[in-house]
Amino acid sequence: MEIQHKEQITEFLESMNRINKFTKLKPENSNDNSLSVTLRVSCYNELNLMVSDLLKASIILLNDDVRNLSNTTKVSDINVMTLLEIALQLLPEDEMEILDDLHKLHLQV
Repeated sequence: MEIQHKEQITEFLESMNRINKFTKLKPENSNDNSLSVTLRVSCYNELNLMVSDLLKASIILLNDDVRNLSNTTKVSDINVMTLLEIALQLLPEDEMEILDDLHKLHLQV
């Protein structure tokens, strides 16, 4: 029975390698075995709106009065910390430095 189990697992793994279904997560070049996911947006404005929506949803979910009004979703079903972590990762830090530089140029003109 154990040999048959091993053969099935081996066959399954070989078929997964052939069809390459695990394409969403990409390995990072780091030592912590982390993975990354590509998020497609049409522009920085769309990215900004996504971060803003995540932050607004988190604020609403952390507000006791608003949570008590909703009877459709249990608060325990939503992990606000995850939403905040996603928003933090989406913030374009390098691009913000460029905006600061552009603002300084604008002030000089």
